[in-house]
Amino acid sequence: MPLTFRKSFRILPGVRLNINRRSWSVTVGPKNGPKRTWSSTGRTTTSMDLPGPFGYRSTRTRRNRED
Repeated sequence: MPLTFRKSFRILPGVRLNINRRSWSVTVGPKNGPKRTWSSTGRTTTSMDLPGPFGYRSTRTRRNRED
């Protein structure tokens, strides 16, 4: 079984700093509502929990273009 590391810190109400072995991210939003996450890897995620077994998640990844 691989070892994992993940830690989450509450910076301000509604703002969390998440750290894992390879990257870090900042999440903004209430506990039960829409959230926006920006990752050091370039990924941006918007998510929202809906009543019942429903949820919404949209993820975009920044592409490094070298022209």
